Amino acid sequence: MTAEFGFSEFCLQQQENLQLPGRQKVVAIVIAVSMLLVVLELTRRRKLREEYSVLWVLTALGLLALALNYSILVGLTELIGTVLPQNTLVFFGLLFLMLLALQFSVRLSRMTYRIRKLSQKMAMLEAELLDVQKEQQGKSQSSNEDRLPNEDNGGRQ
Repeated sequence: MTAEFGFSEFCLQQQENLQLPGRQKVVAIVIAVSMLLVVLELTRRRKLREEYSVLWVLTALGLLALALNYSILVGLTELIGTVLPQNTLVFFGLLFLMLLALQFSVRLSRMTYRIRKLSQKMAMLEAELLDVQKEQQGKSQSSNEDRLPNEDNGGRQ
């Protein structure tokens, strides 16, 4: 190895000549297909909404593509400038988790706003209901007073 030939170029050249070992490839395919099946089943049972299932189906298909074609991972490694494909997987895994956390933060913020608005509306409706109930009680008491038995005729009207 000459001085001009760096470590990263050496690693990339070695990776291009290698394929994912058979056992690792089988495990990766089984994990990706299992993930896909679980997501589809959760969606079918209405435990996972369709809008979220799209993200997970794409993730499972991406993992399956990487398991079947190692050169995609090597190409991504070259593209982002990392030395090893494992670093590329960690990088994209962290990126995926950060984007997922951001998406849930946006949804949580939206839900918090909606809950606040609904709570305010509910408080206003409860206050209005109490006012209506007080009005009805006032009317029923005044009508009851009109119907009080007359003491002159022994309680009969």
